[in-house]
Amino acid sequence: PLEGIIIGKEMARNMGIFLYDPITIISPVSISTPMGMVPRMKKFIVVGIFESGFYEYDSTLAYLSLKSCQDFLQMGDTVTGIDIKVNDIYKADSIARNVQSKLGFPFWTQNWMQMNKNFFSALKLEKRVMFIILSLIVLVAAFNIISALIMIVMEKSKDIAILKSMGATSRSIMKIFIYQGLIIGVIGTTLGCIAGVTIALNIQKVSLFVEKIFHFKILPGDVYYLSELPSKVNYGDVAIIVAGTLLICFLSTIYPSLRASKSDPAESLRYE
Repeated sequence: PLEGIIIGKEMARNMGIFLYDPITIISPVSISTPMGMVPRMKKFIVVGIFESGFYEYDSTLAYLSLKSCQDFLQMGDTVTGIDIKVNDIYKADSIARNVQSKLGFPFWTQNWMQMNKNFFSALKLEKRVMFIILSLIVLVAAFNIISALIMIVMEKSKDIAILKSMGATSRSIMKIFIYQGLIIGVIGTTLGCIAGVTIALNIQKVSLFVEKIFHFKILPGDVYYLSELPSKVNYGDVAIIVAGTLLICFLSTIYPSLRASKSDPAESLRYE
């Protein structure tokens, strides 16, 4: 009977392989025969198809039993490497260094972060770019608040003059427009925060809904290396962003409020 092999989902899809299909494995190491050098080949039967969610693994990896692989490559009882699974993935670096120090040369270790260094570097760069883009969006919203308050100050110049003539202080006038700007900012920030967190917590359902409606794949695995969009809400980052947004909203109310508080009642009522 043929020995079993487990292949990745994308590999099976790309090659048109189904469960229990026979496949032939070819070794890059050739063997010498009277007819010359011939690549070493052996048939296996597909007994399983795995999906890791990472396109690069699902499209390139296959698993054999250790004995089958050693026999096929004529390696005897030797191995080319040993994988170690740790309980805490964030301690992999220190564990790898510890193993390296005990084994010494010519052995070497590599943790999962080093193996995917380019991928994580790209994610870090993407996070920075997204922070810049979102900051610009918040600044645009702040300018909208400024322009809206300035327009209100211009429209309400008569009302401001009447309030001042009735004894309202510049400080109280300034507070009115600061509070108005903050109300706009707080409402917008609250609604945006609720919508953002809700979408982030249900991003997989949202992406599937969008794909179903518009008939396209949001994250094609061969481009983004991921078959689905994972999401984890960092509430600390959310709190910092909300606080920063409210601070910008507050700062954006200062100039229009000062302009309103310094308006001259006599000048405003001259042509009324």
